[in-house]
Amino acid sequence: MLDLTYDTPKVRTIAGAKHDWELVIGMEVHAQVLSNAKLFSAASTKFGAEPNSNVSFVDAAMPGMLPTLNEFCVEQAVRTGLGLKAQINLESAFDRKNYFYPDLPQGYQISQLYHPIVGEGEVLVEMGDNTARLVRVERIHLEQDAGKSIHDMDPNMSFVDLNRTGVALMEIVSKPDIRGPEEAAAYLTKLRQILRYLGTCNGDMQSGAMRADVNVSICLPGQYEKYQATQDFGHLGTRCEIKNMNSMRFIQQAIEVEAKRQIAIVEGGGEVTQETRLFDPDKMETRSMRSKEEAHDYRYFPDPDLLPLVIEQAWVDEIGANLPELPDAKKARFINDFGLSDYDASVLTADLDSARYFEETAKGRDGKMAANWVINELFGRLKKDEKTINDSPVTPAQLGRVVDLIASDAISGKIAKDLFEIIYTEGGDPAVIVEERGMKQVTDTGAIEAAVDEIIAANPDQVAKARENPKLAGWFVGQTMKATGGKANPKAVNQIVAKKLNG
Repeated sequence: MLDLTYDTPKVRTIAGAKHDWELVIGMEVHAQVLSNAKLFSAASTKFGAEPNSNVSFVDAAMPGMLPTLNEFCVEQAVRTGLGLKAQINLESAFDRKNYFYPDLPQGYQISQLYHPIVGEGEVLVEMGDNTARLVRVERIHLEQDAGKSIHDMDPNMSFVDLNRTGVALMEIVSKPDIRGPEEAAAYLTKLRQILRYLGTCNGDMQSGAMRADVNVSICLPGQYEKYQATQDFGHLGTRCEIKNMNSMRFIQQAIEVEAKRQIAIVEGGGEVTQETRLFDPDKMETRSMRSKEEAHDYRYFPDPDLLPLVIEQAWVDEIGANLPELPDAKKARFINDFGLSDYDASVLTADLDSARYFEETAKGRDGKMAANWVINELFGRLKKDEKTINDSPVTPAQLGRVVDLIASDAISGKIAKDLFEIIYTEGGDPAVIVEERGMKQVTDTGAIEAAVDEIIAANPDQVAKARENPKLAGWFVGQTMKATGGKANPKAVNQIVAKKLNG
């Protein structure tokens, strides 16, 4: 288990405000289910296909077409719920959410309002400095996505692409437990990490596979604690929803902007109106989109084409038994098994592919040394070249052999960096490269001693200074390394220089 202290949010001071204010934030995250087929049809979910090429008769709402529930999407929702330590509801049901928009052919969306498939869960959000916040998840429900309206292809008309219509979404609704912009981004980052580990959503915000609606309100210090004690939302300020956020940076900016707007209204004697707003990152402002609808505005009713969904506990247990190791557990194991720092373990487990790469590299080796090479050398070079870990020209086996050569004193750290550059750009077996190119470290103390003697004999004035100030011994170490082409064992050089100067 990680030794974490649960942080108490600080009262936020907003520049220009008359009072201190606290922010209260809840998030509705729309995560696209990782599935080859849509929620109620067999149409493909492939991203980037030609417009309107992944559309079945069901998706297009042709007369007489009936939805057929995709069992795998249900399984993915259950897997997500279990990964968030949530209650799985063995009985759930689908409802129709009625609204009209050009990219919604049916004139309604099939969702789950009254009986969601997943109940309450939680996400542990680490905030740095060994502190963490626990954000409660209220529910997860399955629903189908709408299509996409395109307004910038023609000055006189709009186009509709129905490829996304019917794609399965999990709407993950948090409690209003998030207390600041940084925490909101940290929560979404952690949630995305968990979904990727589970394999239930790829978390790609740029393609729309994950996006968030952010509910923001303000309250005076102490009011949130009253809400926590009573669960009475009357202690919190009126919330406004910022719609369709798909960037961590924009989410933080939007929360700050919206909080300042609400504070200015309240401190000016006005009242905040509950509404849905959009964030404009260019103007750094939120603007009204529409008044906030309530459930009755959508005229929800049970979908007559779909029976209630009943699943068996044995099936849920089977899914739970096959869950992968999740981020917190993997991080704790890396710390315990490889002796890594909290920071290094966090970096290596942030991405599942990176964690797999490291673990393969470190297998049977010094975990700390392997972590240093993966994080500092490999990640640094990949970032410079704008590559992902999956694009790495250096395999875990190759990097592992570099670590082996260092550990056996066959090469020094400096030589290892030169070797890494060769492998990165040319490939090859590290041991063979070292042998063929004469890169092996000089460990013969006799040869090193001869080089040191020669440098000492040629620099009597420097010797005198070094004997008065031992810190100057480093000059002799540097000269020896230079004389041996950087191949001398640094530890042996330091020992011999010290012995000669003090002898």
